[in-house]
Amino acid sequence: MIRHDSLRALPVRTALPALERALYGRGGDGADLPAGADGGHGCAVLCAPPGTGKTTLVPLVLAGLVGDGDGPVRRVVVAEPRRIAARAAARRMAWLLGEKAGERVGFTVRGERVVGRDTVVEVVTTGVLLQRLQRDQELAGVDVVILDECHERHLDADTVAAFLLDVRAALRPELRLVAASATTDAAGWARLLGDAPVVEAQGVSYPVEVVWAPPARPVRPPHGMRVDPVLLTHVASVVRRALAEREGDVLCFLPGVGEIGRVAGQLGDVGAEVLQVHGRAPAAVQDAVLAGSAASGRRRVVLATAVAESSLTVPGVRVVVDAGLAREARTDHARGLGALATVRVSQAGARQRAGRAGREAPGTVYRCWTEAEDVRLARFPSPEIRVADLAAFALQAACWGDPDATGLALLDAPPAGALAAARSVLAAVGAVDAASGRATERGVRMSRIGLHPRLARALLDGASRVGTRRAAEVVALLSEEPPRAYGDDLAAAWRAARGNSDAYGARWRQEARRLASAAGRETAGREAGASDDSVAGLVAALAFPERVARARGEGAYLMVSGTGGELGGGSALGGAGWLAVAVADRPATAVAARVRLAAVIDEATARDAAGHLRAEGEEVGWEDGDVVARRVERLGAVELSVRPLKKPDGGLVRAALLDGLRREGLGLLRWTRDTEGLRERLGFLHRVVGGGWPDVSDAALLERADEWLEPELSRARRRSDLARLDAGQALRRLLPWSTGEASRLDELAPERIEVPSGSRVRVEYGGPQPVLAVKLQELFGLRETPEVAGVPVLVHLLSPAGRPAAVTADLASFWREGYRAVRAELRGRYPRHPWPEDPSTAVATRRLNNRR
Repeated sequence: MIRHDSLRALPVRTALPALERALYGRGGDGADLPAGADGGHGCAVLCAPPGTGKTTLVPLVLAGLVGDGDGPVRRVVVAEPRRIAARAAARRMAWLLGEKAGERVGFTVRGERVVGRDTVVEVVTTGVLLQRLQRDQELAGVDVVILDECHERHLDADTVAAFLLDVRAALRPELRLVAASATTDAAGWARLLGDAPVVEAQGVSYPVEVVWAPPARPVRPPHGMRVDPVLLTHVASVVRRALAEREGDVLCFLPGVGEIGRVAGQLGDVGAEVLQVHGRAPAAVQDAVLAGSAASGRRRVVLATAVAESSLTVPGVRVVVDAGLAREARTDHARGLGALATVRVSQAGARQRAGRAGREAPGTVYRCWTEAEDVRLARFPSPEIRVADLAAFALQAACWGDPDATGLALLDAPPAGALAAARSVLAAVGAVDAASGRATERGVRMSRIGLHPRLARALLDGASRVGTRRAAEVVALLSEEPPRAYGDDLAAAWRAARGNSDAYGARWRQEARRLASAAGRETAGREAGASDDSVAGLVAALAFPERVARARGEGAYLMVSGTGGELGGGSALGGAGWLAVAVADRPATAVAARVRLAAVIDEATARDAAGHLRAEGEEVGWEDGDVVARRVERLGAVELSVRPLKKPDGGLVRAALLDGLRREGLGLLRWTRDTEGLRERLGFLHRVVGGGWPDVSDAALLERADEWLEPELSRARRRSDLARLDAGQALRRLLPWSTGEASRLDELAPERIEVPSGSRVRVEYGGPQPVLAVKLQELFGLRETPEVAGVPVLVHLLSPAGRPAAVTADLASFWREGYRAVRAELRGRYPRHPWPEDPSTAVATRRLNNRR
């Protein structure tokens, strides 16, 4: 019997007429019409706060299962982002109809389908709906699709929305589409759906009080998967405070399974039932949470990840404690590593969480951060399409017929670099044609298995070598990482899963059966009789060939991608020469990745799985201060064999020498005093005259080294040859010969200047101004300061002993004003040298005064 009282209590009912007008026009009570003036827009954005019934009442009304009974019965598909939410929503709707799931309301999630021949409302995960669209683009028999919790911006949900808009535009304009959420970018979704109407429902009237409960002491911000234990201890204390200050059950949001376990360990004596809810929780635990505290008769503390944010009403909850953290996928495309990162919750996520407290009565949310921090939170979660591995998305787009995804209606376009990396992966596993990007027959088959393309490749190729059942079992381990208690040895984890009856083991067996069925009949391949260790290693290497790794030290490995990896302390894998790394992540501050799960392999398996990365050729480079030439066989970044080269290619040697010069500098060349002087003269002319006179700074010379060092460089073979190279002769090639200016070098910047005594004195050009250092007596009679290229030289006047006596850039002024003091100081010390009263008219000399 339909529970009419419960249905009438759902506030979203007041928005239903507007929603039906938006979808169908004229109240939505007549025969379905194509979208248009008489048939409504056909799409709508439904904004309804938590607890209003958008997930449960709206599908029932649109399907014609509740209401006045005069409308047509329509087939409705509701897409949820998570399996737990899909099951819960279907069971709730069935309960409202007085039925069990599988009658008029059913659900389908990966590995579980509960529907019957009378089912008209089916709740599915977005991943299931994506697969269904690829098999049947028209969605034959479906009248309405509701994308629930679209604010979470999961990649599958964004992709489904884009495909459905394609279907409406090209095949089925009569298909209705609703984007529903409690907190969403309504304007953005409305634009995406073709300026669709936005229908808003009033929320539950129960107020939720906000209590700001930040830690008393500083907390380190999250890094990667790491959360400061100080924060977790504080969260546990806030839960205790909430139990003491408020009535009802407590729902506490934490970022992940590990944090849930640690907080649960600190709440062992709270006098309440402590339940842990996450995506891996057994179905019995999930059912117990949704059953409410009445079933146990005790107050409850429910520790949950983000799975409890949306689509679930947890009965009895009056208090929410929010740690303020969430987990988001991140991908390092350069290294081929994916990981979850701990981030601050968004404002939309915080509102969703707080709403759990006010679903049945007035409630309270304790937020473990300050009000000032709250305004700085991001408005919405990061769209997964911006940060995640796009290989699965790229394969779906290719199978849809749009390899570049340029024709898809997406709120956010995929980043070009990430999409290119994804397409490279797909081409490597044979899922798409490398030239056109279009899906191959193999790629279509891979897309329908419901796995990441890497894992689909491992399943299909592994099945032909080790048999379908064994390949499916290993891939099932890779598709959902086993508990850390299973260890980091993939083969050992496989044996543990086979022997355990825990929740993970049950899910693993169910998934292995599904994958074996999807892959087809078991095949007795050439490796069918191999050991568990070799099978696990082969399948993992097929899935992640770029992560095949060779030992390079105690517990340290180098992956063929070039990424370093390190085993944890006490790992059972230590000592293995080769590993197939299945799970690894790279902490934000770490140099190498942490190997979380791997299998031992041999070199033959490494060559087999990563064969497309094998290369052999001559490698000539600058290493350890000299040219090293060798023939190398590589598997990506890993060297398999090395042999010295006796006659390396001259071009490669030349490039290595240039690299050495750029690394170690021009000091590798031979620089005489004359060569240094030439360089200084050229530098002076470049600064003062410009034009074609070359820049001879280190940076400029290194940049043009291949120009001015030829042909000497082509004849060199090693470091010692560079040391014998005449840099002065080479430098002269940079002079402006083509304009004729080169012939004026000695005129514009002479190496030496003749002074009145007849001496030819070297000019130093190394400083900001040319310097002429000469004995004072040799300049007698010179009234004006010498110039080079129009620039007065800086005259360093020396005593007869060659020591500095004075410095001037104005010789005439010095003779008038400065000379007298110098004469008075020095003529007593050097009586045999001339010291005339008027040096400007005296005769210059290099000789002693013979008068004594």
